[in-house]
Amino acid sequence: MTDPSTSPEERYAALAEVLLASPNVTRSNRAGFGRGGLWVKGKIFVLLVQDQLVVKFSEQRVDELIAAGAGERFAPSQGRLMKEWLALGPGSDWLPFAREAMEYVASPR
Repeated sequence: MTDPSTSPEERYAALAEVLLASPNVTRSNRAGFGRGGLWVKGKIFVLLVQDQLVVKFSEQRVDELIAAGAGERFAPSQGRLMKEWLALGPGSDWLPFAREAMEYVASPR
C-alpha cells in the first residue's frame, strides 16, 4: 500500500523521477492525451489521469490484470474503453506496473 498522506501527484512525480533515469525515457508536455506522460522510444507508456496511474499493456495483459483485481480498463471519455490501457487506483503499488508497461512499450512487437 501507499502512504495516505502522499497525493497521487506527488507519487507520480516520484515515479517519474525513477523512470526518467532509464534509457530512452522522456516526459511529454504536449497538449491532449499523454500530457505529462512518460514515453519510451517515442511511445507513451504511463500517465496520471484523475488520481489514477494509467499504463499501457497488451489487451490480453490488461484482461489478466482486471481479472486479478489489479485495476480497470481506462475510459478517457463517456464510456469509451481503451483495450490496451489499465487504470490503477491510488492504493496500488504503481512502480512495478509502470516498469512492466515501459518494458512492454519499448519491446519490438
